[in-house]
Amino acid sequence: MADQPLTGLKIAVTRPREQAAQLARHIEQAGGIPLLFPLLDIAAAQDTQTLYEQISRLTQFNLAVFISPNAVQYGMAAIRAAGALPPALKIATIGQGSAKTLRELGVANIIAPAKRFDSEGLLALPELQNVSGWRVMIFRGDGGRELLGDTLKARGATVEYAACYQRSKPQLDASLLAASAPDAITVTSSEALSHLWQMLGESARTVLRDTPLFVPHGRIAELARQQGWRSVQLTGAGDDGLLSALIAWAGQDFCVPHGGPTQI
Repeated sequence: MADQPLTGLKIAVTRPREQAAQLARHIEQAGGIPLLFPLLDIAAAQDTQTLYEQISRLTQFNLAVFISPNAVQYGMAAIRAAGALPPALKIATIGQGSAKTLRELGVANIIAPAKRFDSEGLLALPELQNVSGWRVMIFRGDGGRELLGDTLKARGATVEYAACYQRSKPQLDASLLAASAPDAITVTSSEALSHLWQMLGESARTVLRDTPLFVPHGRIAELARQQGWRSVQLTGAGDDGLLSALIAWAGQDFCVPHGGPTQI
């Protein structure tokens, strides 16, 4: 069917469980079969005392950066539990998905890149060139890239990290993913891809390494090639970018009956 270009194709969705529903639904609407295989578990930060102490000082900061959709979800929940965003505080984020969520939460005037959705894209914006003397709080998970904070420090800002959520490697049997024979796999972070490669035994790697792997960033694509994936497809950002690339790759219509999302 022309309006269901993914019909009959099994697509592995490896986003965290709480974030997989929208992409899975879009794949279903395009006729595909989503295989849910979350490669990251996300939970609220355990050290809430430190987080709330940092939030209590937000009025002293010039800029708050939310590094991801999870940072928006957990960071804003903690901020609202403690009160509200200071009116004069500038707000920035990396991706348009995070910016959309912030707007839905009533945050306006968001600094966010329009093209390259990563730390480099945010750092290239005019608004972040002259930050000498600024105090910046970066809401993120436990750990992560230091490029954003290090560059802002080099430009004269004082930077503080606020860990508002934690990531962990789920206990999954990756051989089940290989056994389900996906036609394509979507992976949206380098950390998730590393988890997948660690989970896969040599036989499962051999089975899956020729499966088209769809990733939304060049950094993830480079890691995939280093690991040995043989068909790495670089997509646009977010669910829309992944879906568009999947549809372009499918290339033709199918008419195979299918069920709903499958939890592996």
